[in-house]
Amino acid sequence: MTKVVLIRHGRSTANADGVLAGRAPGVALDETGREQARTLRSLLAGVDVAAAYTSPIQRCRETAELAGFPDATVLDEVSECHYGEWTGAKLADLVSTQLWTDVQERPSQVSFPGGESMRDMFDRTAAALTSIAERHGAGDTVVIFSHGDPIKAMLAHALGLDRDDFQRLHVNPASVSVVDFSRAAPMVLCMNGGGDVAALLKSSTGPVIGGGDVATPH
Repeated sequence: MTKVVLIRHGRSTANADGVLAGRAPGVALDETGREQARTLRSLLAGVDVAAAYTSPIQRCRETAELAGFPDATVLDEVSECHYGEWTGAKLADLVSTQLWTDVQERPSQVSFPGGESMRDMFDRTAAALTSIAERHGAGDTVVIFSHGDPIKAMLAHALGLDRDDFQRLHVNPASVSVVDFSRAAPMVLCMNGGGDVAALLKSSTGPVIGGGDVATPH
């Protein structure tokens, strides 16, 4: 039985500021994110991990290292969506655009100006998830450190959801999701585990769509 553990990077400086970091260089974990990553080390301490993979982007590599996987294999296929001209924009400035509405309601039809289409992001991350599961043997547990939208896309694929329904899923910074590939179809054993459950339940606006860690209207 191969289990794939999907971990979103810890909170970054961009998450805290409500900025869509995308693939911008130099976006590090903030102190909260570093503490979240160290907590992941304790969470996974008793798990026999056969292999670890990480997005090449700094905040994921930092999370992998602090979680106890400094030698995680860098895998471009699980990198963040390339948001093109949206990279570095404030989420609060994006919510009034038509493209933002399309991203929430019709993501499979969206291509970011100067960047990647959501469909291409779905395809590459789903293929990466399947490939990683297939290359490891029965009984292996592997870990992937990635980003909010790519993890949501991988979970949507595992759940057999329509691509336009992937925004019904949410993954917090440093959250843990687990997919079991021992059957003919993948089974999601856990989704968005960990984090501050009380804060999520108390929020009057719901989780932030688009990668932030502050309240954004949507």
